[in-house]
Amino acid sequence: MTTREKIRAFYDAMLAAYGPQGWWPAETPFEVVVGAILTQNTNWKNVERAIANLKCEGLLSPAALDAVDAARLAEVIRPAGYFRIKAARLKHFIAMLMERFGGDLDALFALGTASLRETVLAVRGIGPETADSIVLYAAGKPVFVVDAYTARILARHGMIEAGEAGYEEIQDLMASALPDDVALLKEYHALLVAVGKRHCKKRAPECVGCPLERYLEEGRPAP
Repeated sequence: MTTREKIRAFYDAMLAAYGPQGWWPAETPFEVVVGAILTQNTNWKNVERAIANLKCEGLLSPAALDAVDAARLAEVIRPAGYFRIKAARLKHFIAMLMERFGGDLDALFALGTASLRETVLAVRGIGPETADSIVLYAAGKPVFVVDAYTARILARHGMIEAGEAGYEEIQDLMASALPDDVALLKEYHALLVAVGKRHCKKRAPECVGCPLERYLEEGRPAP
């Protein structure tokens, strides 16, 4: 089985085992954007608490975030951790949105995929994973989101070199095997996260019962 064939087989096996994941949980595309920025270096439960605070304070809109004081915003999103840094990143994103697109998220999302990704990546504090989460889950444009779970799973299956393959290399590998299908790309990313949390854990893999166990190379222990 080639690497591309294995990538496609992974999807079928994970979906059969876990079913649709329904990710990204949000009521609006703007909520997805905010969640993508807040979820850096924390777990989703903390992000949910921070977003609930924003809703309670009437701050979950571009205009409200533009008007609120950065220190006040930091206190509201405190549950997400690194709250001062994340408040600054939210402010940077909103400043770009207001200055270049008049605060209109739809106008930003009207850009082509490459231009949108480049625009979001240019925002101070936003890296590739966050940018691609916004492009895929908020804007609904086809791009594969690479995270630590993706890299770990691919490395343990001998498809990339652990610690050596960069974000773009992994993204290109996945894109070469998958169609530009937004729904599939969303589901694939969410399913890899599920495998990473349940089986392909950071310290040691728990391969028994993993839907991808059958695809481990014979005689190759997962690192």
